[in-house]
Amino acid sequence: MDKIFIVGTPIGNMKDITLRALETLQEVDVIACEDTRVTRKLLSYHSINNKKLIAYHDKNEKNSSKGIIQMIQTGVKVAVVSDAGMPVINDPGFEVIRECLNSGIEIVVIPGVSATTMTAILSNLDTHFKFLGFLKPKTIQRQNQLKKLQPGSYVAFVSPHKMIATLEDIKITLGNETKIFVGRELTKKFETHYRGTIEEVIDSIKNDIKGEFTIAFEIIKKKVNKYAK
Repeated sequence: MDKIFIVGTPIGNMKDITLRALETLQEVDVIACEDTRVTRKLLSYHSINNKKLIAYHDKNEKNSSKGIIQMIQTGVKVAVVSDAGMPVINDPGFEVIRECLNSGIEIVVIPGVSATTMTAILSNLDTHFKFLGFLKPKTIQRQNQLKKLQPGSYVAFVSPHKMIATLEDIKITLGNETKIFVGRELTKKFETHYRGTIEEVIDSIKNDIKGEFTIAFEIIKKKVNKYAK
């Protein structure tokens, strides 16, 4: 039976990759990746050379998926990776899996590091969390999204240039005492963790808004500010 391999890759530290993932990347004929430069760097680090890489990202996902299916059906072994972490989880991969299911191609997932689960563990909040992906990009949209959340814990990704605004929106809609954790540059050399009230976290990171951020926060009881936009 034809197969496709969905392979988890490191989110920062190059050593955070499984033996099975390395074995798979060594054995496949083609690796579909978000950015060939990023993937080639990972392969080079692990002495995997002379691999054919093709672009598979959010702007060409539908068209590339069809091409990948055609390759697999002609006997080509294909692996799909993202720049960091697991494909599909807020990264490309959904379309090619759908095409594989429709074409009777077996999906083999090679699990790897996840910033989502790492953040949930580090936060020490309720582990029955919900993953929000990237929060809404605009202030009013984001505040409305936050106001609709029910009690529980949540994990989300936040881009650096929206970090302070996002924390301010959480403070406005859910209250300054909302339990929160912010992780910056997880698994990398300058990994940093921030905890405390939202104001304390803002004060700690306002001069250090660089790198990749994930956040976790817990709503114990609904305290929505009715004056929030």
